[in-house]
Amino acid sequence: MVPERKHTKMVDGEKAQMKLKKILTDIRVIILIIALVMAVAAIHPSPGTEGIMIKAVQKNSVANLAGIENPKPKSTPLSKERILSMNNKPINNLKDYYDFINKLEPDQIVTIRTTKNSYKLKIEPEIEIETLNETENITEEVTREVNETINGTTMLVNKTFNETKEVPKTIKHIKGIKPIGLSVSEAATSNIRKGLDLQGGTRVLLKPKEEVDDLTFSTIIDSLKERLNIYGLGDVVVTEVSDSPEFLGGGTKYKLVEIAGATTEEVRSLMAKQGKFEGKIANKTVFKGGDDITYVCRSADCSGLDPRRPCGKMGDKWGCGFYFSISLKPEAAQRQADITKNLEVIGDHLSEQLVLYLDDQERDKLNIAADLKGRAVTDIQITGSGQGITQAEAMQEALKNMKSLQTVLITGSLPVKLEIVRMDTISPTLGKQFLKNAWLVGVVAILAVVLILVSFYRKLKLAIPIITASLSEVVLILGMAALIGWNLDLAAIAGIIVAVGTGVDDQIVIADEVLKGGTRVYNWKEQIKRAFFIIMTAYLTTVVAMVPLLFAGAGLLKGFAITTIL
Repeated sequence: MVPERKHTKMVDGEKAQMKLKKILTDIRVIILIIALVMAVAAIHPSPGTEGIMIKAVQKNSVANLAGIENPKPKSTPLSKERILSMNNKPINNLKDYYDFINKLEPDQIVTIRTTKNSYKLKIEPEIEIETLNETENITEEVTREVNETINGTTMLVNKTFNETKEVPKTIKHIKGIKPIGLSVSEAATSNIRKGLDLQGGTRVLLKPKEEVDDLTFSTIIDSLKERLNIYGLGDVVVTEVSDSPEFLGGGTKYKLVEIAGATTEEVRSLMAKQGKFEGKIANKTVFKGGDDITYVCRSADCSGLDPRRPCGKMGDKWGCGFYFSISLKPEAAQRQADITKNLEVIGDHLSEQLVLYLDDQERDKLNIAADLKGRAVTDIQITGSGQGITQAEAMQEALKNMKSLQTVLITGSLPVKLEIVRMDTISPTLGKQFLKNAWLVGVVAILAVVLILVSFYRKLKLAIPIITASLSEVVLILGMAALIGWNLDLAAIAGIIVAVGTGVDDQIVIADEVLKGGTRVYNWKEQIKRAFFIIMTAYLTTVVAMVPLLFAGAGLLKGFAITTIL
């Protein structure tokens, strides 16, 4: 009897091997395996990736000047540059990075080794100017046009003179270091892009206040990207969305701006402004931001808190002034000369002031020195102010206003004004918790499906293929998302969970059609055909239901719709 049992086991084992071989050589299974391999290759799971990822580089920062560039918007997470060490000290996580940054000193040389190159940068000091209650005389060179006779001909020539002025005495204090200009995050472990819900940041839905054509709309998107990048918000995604598909007329067009690591105040300040900056004398335009300005100073030697307008109490608040230098085109300088040549001189100044406007709102008034009458001067100084409850808050507000105004002058104005339709902000900590909870819910959903299938069929040979098909579906969806560069947000994860459920439904329909008995006998091909008819009908119904969600809420539910359809 024992040999017979052994022989029976051998026969059963051979049959199982033959069945497995037959399954694995089936063309449909081969296609599935190839698709799964391609999906895994697109996802490129890379646990234990070294270093920290560079998300953005602030323009003209010490890091940018050292040669570190902003990642390309469409680059995959794993292809982005990673910091491996700083001054030969390994940087394995964000804690290592910030511990190193917090110990830096002004004028220190730092060597940053990344996955692409090695960079050397010099740390710049953060300077605070204190205005004293005393004055001092300073001598500076000024250039003026004077009449001079050369070979019997009188002509205007530029002459340089030394001029002494009495100004408030100031002391410079080094209060720390300037940011090096890098926005970093933990190194990516796959090519799956995380949406704003999962990484934290601000999402803004913008609408032009007037009708614009496609070319103007594209110009607005490019200008917004440049404005945000120059301000220092490099990890930015700006896309065009609408509330209706093109074949139905397109509906209202919006701009969806997603910015990682930005505050609501910064985004509102930059987004809501058209950025129309003008300087006027006697109500005549002298120059416009972007068009007439060739250079905007952002370094400490020609920008910062204004020592000539020191911080002071203004009622129950503090106020601080700021200044920065700009250079005008010769045409704008000539307009200034033409306007001022007929003005009267009153004391040390001309009879009219240079009035600065931002989005048609008066921002400041500047006195024009008498010696500038009729002169085409290309270098001028822009001033402004900031207020706060304390002096420190006023200084911070002044510097923030200065930075915002500098950004607008560099990028110029948008073609039209924008309206903020909706703004959502998610903290990075909350984003991490969302990600953790989303994956937990996904795993629990799959385990629940497995438990129900095993309990219902009580046959592993039926439950295992259904479970395998469901898991394969998840991998294929994630692979497609990684391949097309789709951001995985909470809506997309919800769509994946729904897809697992509907996929299991389809598998159960097939299994029931094959297993069920009845008065009418079908062969297996007819049963499969009936099952697929039911499945395709249900799928097409789902697709029809998901199409409106592609545009509902100006595309905010697109992730859910796409993952459900896939």
